[in-house]
Amino acid sequence: MFAKQIGIDLGTVNVLVYVKGRGIVLQEPSVVAIDISTNRIVAIGSEAQKMVGRNPESIEVAQPLKAGVIADYIVTEAMLRYFIRKIVGRFPLVKPQVMISIPKGVTTVEARAVHDAAMQAGSRDAYLLPEPLAAAYGAGLPIETPTGNMVVDMGGGTSEAAIISLNDIVAWSSARVGGRRVSEAITNYIRKKYNLVIGEQTADEIKITIGSALPLEDSLTMEVRGRDQVGGLPKTIQFTSDEVTEAIAEPLSLIVGVIKQTLEQAPPELASDIIDRGMVLTGGGALLRHVSDLITQETSVPVFVAEQPMAVVAIGAGRALDNYDIMRRGIMRV
Repeated sequence: MFAKQIGIDLGTVNVLVYVKGRGIVLQEPSVVAIDISTNRIVAIGSEAQKMVGRNPESIEVAQPLKAGVIADYIVTEAMLRYFIRKIVGRFPLVKPQVMISIPKGVTTVEARAVHDAAMQAGSRDAYLLPEPLAAAYGAGLPIETPTGNMVVDMGGGTSEAAIISLNDIVAWSSARVGGRRVSEAITNYIRKKYNLVIGEQTADEIKITIGSALPLEDSLTMEVRGRDQVGGLPKTIQFTSDEVTEAIAEPLSLIVGVIKQTLEQAPPELASDIIDRGMVLTGGGALLRHVSDLITQETSVPVFVAEQPMAVVAIGAGRALDNYDIMRRGIMRV
């Protein structure tokens, strides 16, 4: 009765936490800094993110989640414990109930690792909800009705599309391609075209500042600094939004492929609903300029971006915990 109910979007790039009655209370990068000599954690979240690309050899800056699943169990557990304690305190009278969203396409072993990490981190109960279902619920789609609701969750490590009816997933498809892969495509493009080496944070900044899924009427330009691959000295170039569009075409085509694959699996009645109602985009990737227009162009289905695309998965996970009896059909068993 007195336990805090917490919904967690355990993402490859960011962790978002929703608390019943308070909304989104935390959004921090999924990054951990470790002292190599002592194997002790130096910083977690935003503090660790500041060290990326600037850390000495004695400190390793690790991202314990790869493509939406745990790559380092011990570090993930420590990260979860840190975030949970930040919300409920170091010694809570009652341990919290936690609902964690994970990609629908994970294996049983991967799902068990997330569940066990949450329990070890101090949860009283830990449940797992597929990300597309959490996203649809958080976005306010009428998933309890016998109609087709389609959601596309474009995360940092994975992109998943799902058709949902009667509080469960009817058809889905996923690929381990997301915002990180898009940033890598920008990094590779600049290295090949300009012989310029840039860091991960610079690539993310380019994507956010001038990135577009389709060419813009008025092209945007940004000054990009990095290290010359040939001479080894600092170098500055002018980079345009049209070049970003060209650079990210390949990962975006893979994401569109996931959406088309899901539409092909849809039963005829639900496919008809989706043509009428359209699909909803969630996740950080939904914020890319004109990505909804690109998907509409490729699928001939109307596309809408959720009101809070980055937050809806955590919101949906928290609300699902509050309505466990309604949502239990979709909760993953481990």
